[in-house]
Amino acid sequence: MSLVLDPAAQDLLFREARTANTFTDEPVTDEQVQAIYDLVKYGPTAFNQSPLRITLVRSPEARERLVQHMAEGNRPKTAAAPLVAILSADNEFHEELPQLFPHFPQAKDAFFSERPVREGAAALNAAMQAAYFIVGVRAAGLAAGPMTGLDFDGVRKEFLDDDHTPLMVVNIGRPGPDAWFPRSPRLAYEQVVTTV
Repeated sequence: MSLVLDPAAQDLLFREARTANTFTDEPVTDEQVQAIYDLVKYGPTAFNQSPLRITLVRSPEARERLVQHMAEGNRPKTAAAPLVAILSADNEFHEELPQLFPHFPQAKDAFFSERPVREGAAALNAAMQAAYFIVGVRAAGLAAGPMTGLDFDGVRKEFLDDDHTPLMVVNIGRPGPDAWFPRSPRLAYEQVVTTV
């Protein structure tokens, strides 16, 4: 084997993991979410940026407001999931760089003084962190249902502010009956990897 990670863990995180479409009603606790975050916060980003923000939608009122902004096919899943998280990018992440990148605190102003540059960096690095978050949900023995079928501007106005850009909504919980669609194909190594 070329991988040192236990095959069962490989299956849990990747091969057997799927996007869940139904969930049981077993709750997802704040302690579980904190354990997920405390694991995935170590994933690499440029300049050790941490632009990902996670908004947990727990109250019935907030859930109802969110469901209105989801695409029609995603509404029932979002309404029924034990926990829903809005993942967004903080476009003012650079304010934390002196703490997160202490050996070069000037990076905040040297590279990220202009808003368009920050927005691009925040989008890229928060997307990487969102991927780590999904894998972290799987590591906790839960299933994730990430979705981008939503009214992004509506979600931003309803739950965030102008400094935060929504990336996706993730339903989280234990998979319910008929949770999985059939596995879709993946590209082969030869289709993706080239050597120069």
